[in-house]
Amino acid sequence: MGRLVYWIAINAHCSLLYKTMDPSCEPSSLPFAFLLSIENMGSTLCLFMFMRFLLLVSSFYPMVANSSSFMQQPLCHDSERSALLQFKQSFLIDGHASGDPSAYPKVAMWKSHGEGEEGSDCCSWDGVECDRETGHVIGLHLASSCLYGSINSNSTLFSLVHLRRLDLSDNDFNYSQIPFGVGQLSRLRSLDLSSDRFAGQIPSELLALSKLVFLNLSANPMLQLQKPGLRYLVQNLTHLKELHLRQVNISSTIPHELANLSSLRTLFLRECGLHGEFPMNIFQLPSLQFLSVRYNPDLIGYLPEFQETSPLKLLYLSGTSFSGELPTSIGRLGSLTKLDISSCNFTGLVPSPLGHLSQLSYLDLSNNFFSGQIPSSMANLTRLTFLDLSLNNLEGGIPTSLFELVNLQYLSVADNSLNGTVELNRLSLLGYTRTNVTLPKFKLLGLDSCNLTEFPDFLQNQDELEVLFLSDNKIHGPIPKWMWNISQENLESLDLSGNLLTGFNQHPVVLPWSKLSILELDSNMLQGPLPIPPPSTIEYYSVSRNKLIGEISPLICNMSSLILLDLSSNNLSGRIPQCLANLSKSLFILDLGSNNLDGPIPQTCTVPNNLRVIDLGENQFQGQIPRSFANCMMLEHLVLGNNQIDDIFPFWLGALPQLQVLILRSNRFHGAIGSWHSNFRFPKLRIVDLSDNKFIGDLPSEYFQNWDAMKLTDIANDLRYMQARPKFQIPGYTWTIPYMYSMIMTNRGMQRFYEKILDIFIAIDFSGNNFKRQIPTSIGNLKGLHLLNLGSNNLTGHIPSSIGNLTQLESLDLSQNQLSGEIPLQLSRITFLAFFNVSHNHLTGPIPQGKQFTTFPNASFDGNSGLCGSPLSRACGSFEASPPTSSSSKQGSTSEFDWKFVLM
Repeated sequence: MGRLVYWIAINAHCSLLYKTMDPSCEPSSLPFAFLLSIENMGSTLCLFMFMRFLLLVSSFYPMVANSSSFMQQPLCHDSERSALLQFKQSFLIDGHASGDPSAYPKVAMWKSHGEGEEGSDCCSWDGVECDRETGHVIGLHLASSCLYGSINSNSTLFSLVHLRRLDLSDNDFNYSQIPFGVGQLSRLRSLDLSSDRFAGQIPSELLALSKLVFLNLSANPMLQLQKPGLRYLVQNLTHLKELHLRQVNISSTIPHELANLSSLRTLFLRECGLHGEFPMNIFQLPSLQFLSVRYNPDLIGYLPEFQETSPLKLLYLSGTSFSGELPTSIGRLGSLTKLDISSCNFTGLVPSPLGHLSQLSYLDLSNNFFSGQIPSSMANLTRLTFLDLSLNNLEGGIPTSLFELVNLQYLSVADNSLNGTVELNRLSLLGYTRTNVTLPKFKLLGLDSCNLTEFPDFLQNQDELEVLFLSDNKIHGPIPKWMWNISQENLESLDLSGNLLTGFNQHPVVLPWSKLSILELDSNMLQGPLPIPPPSTIEYYSVSRNKLIGEISPLICNMSSLILLDLSSNNLSGRIPQCLANLSKSLFILDLGSNNLDGPIPQTCTVPNNLRVIDLGENQFQGQIPRSFANCMMLEHLVLGNNQIDDIFPFWLGALPQLQVLILRSNRFHGAIGSWHSNFRFPKLRIVDLSDNKFIGDLPSEYFQNWDAMKLTDIANDLRYMQARPKFQIPGYTWTIPYMYSMIMTNRGMQRFYEKILDIFIAIDFSGNNFKRQIPTSIGNLKGLHLLNLGSNNLTGHIPSSIGNLTQLESLDLSQNQLSGEIPLQLSRITFLAFFNVSHNHLTGPIPQGKQFTTFPNASFDGNSGLCGSPLSRACGSFEASPPTSSSSKQGSTSEFDWKFVLM
């Protein structure tokens, strides 16, 4: 009887397990094994084991109950389902709103009761996470969900007060502000609003969410963290473990309080406009593993003495003003996998202890001031895949052991003072191109600046190449036909720029490399029609500075992945295909300048996009500026000079928050500029050229009063240029290829091509129009000006003495006007003034003496019969220049009464 009861209990137990938790438990096999062992036991032992089994069964029932509860968790609350549905209905579904190729509208399948019972439980909806016990919505995961619209502070989203995790990244909120209603989500621990096209100041309500452990607002370059700023965030969010603010406009110093966040594991502050000194004790945070402050050029700092306990895995300082020597203690960072300190101001030797970093896979020390030899200890870095030591005064030979690093995929030691010969499998790269040696199949081959005069013949046997660099050589003549056959299925990046190539032995409509992503053919002598790369893969296409002719093929509009398109400085003609507007939002650079293109400018920016540069200058475009340009919210550089555009002043471009350069010179613009408006304020405009048009009316005094970016007088420690830095990724490789902004502008009386533009350069050229009346005194507010040209207008009245406040001014042209009165003495304090022209006006009185005025020639003052004094031959006689009175200072010259008094 005992055996029977035990068998039933065991069988029941196993059957229950099988049904609820463990599919590997098979009840049909267990009873026999247990019965066999029981038959060999005494009754006492049998009873004892039976009692223990009963205890086991009784303890199992709570587990069963919990499992049953899990299987029957409560449905979501009606109020929260309703809130989610209303939140869904506040957006449009737009495939262009998300950049992730795997994006899809997660909210599309959310249903209400009336749309069918199946799927009406919001806890089963895609992207919705509920509490297993209460049924409350505690997580909303809608990254890359193709949402387009904006979120108001009264959105039903903020009624989901139990939310702990909210991820809305990679959607398009149309440059709206982050709503202050987010402060109602007081239980949030994780918030991700990255890549969402938010704009404006981050609300203080968000910065007060004290339970946040994870915060990501990255890739929202129009977002500001200023009032309140970073210090306020750090003081409130004391539990942070991860803080991502890449490309958020912070424009401040880094608060020392950041070093108090003892739990901080990740800190990403790339491209935030940070300045001042980086607090060194942040490096000592006990949990910090990932630190990036890249591309903050005004951020200075030094590396500390590192401890072996440091958990740092990633350290990115590139593009900052960090300086000093690299401490030998950096060899203690045993967990470090990536180190990028390129484009800084580091000096001294490359320390040998770098070779102790056994986990290091990425090392970039380029563009610094390192000296001495490459330490042989680097041969110990067996995990390295990327090593860049270029652009440093380094010397000696390249350690041959570097070529034995089996994982190394990228190596650059260019632009140093290294010597010796490098041989790869007995192939010497010293200009000799023919060899009978059997070579390995390369994947990346860089032969830049090797003094080559023809294509190396061994390339004909390379069918696995992914990256081929042959730039800045002396390869001449046509590209041979056999080049089209190499690595057709593999080649992803090809650089032939800076050679003497004249064309193609054949003219394929579409180039043959099916995976080609980057094609650089610029600065050659290529003739014939425009070659077309494979449209489905190309991201970077540059053929500038060649001799290409013909029209732009409509096939170019199929290049759906384009980030940069540069066809400038050729002889292309005809109209731009209208389908150009269909190019994807990924396009950063559009440069078609210096060709013979004509017709109307196509509508651009019809969908949300990333355009930083539109350069259509030096062509023959007609008509008006497309009003769709107002949607180019990331635009920094707009060049339309020297065309036949017939339009009024495009005041509406003043709504573009990032616009820095506006070149409209030599067109047919007309009418008055009009009044400044707070919605169209050109907040970052630094260079504006309206010269040689038909503008009339007064100079725009209100603009002069409010162009804030022109009031900056800070001078950077080193020279930097205005540029875009789009990133290009192909499998296994990542490049950031700088694109330098360029323009044509008149400076010091001569037309000049600026191949690069210093980022401190601030200029106004309104010359060659029909502006009238006085020069407004408000122009003296623009203290950062380097160039001011108001020549060849119809301006009257006095030269305002407030121009003397423009202490950075290097070129001042007021010639060919109707100006009268004296030259203000205040102008003599502009110590950087190298060019000065007030010729052909009605100026009178003595020319200011001393300082820069002793360097200006007679021609600067020609055509003013009332002027006297050096350098003119007319002496001022008995009257000398007298210090201006307070009243005359305001007028810019001495009054008529004053002069009569002096003559008496």
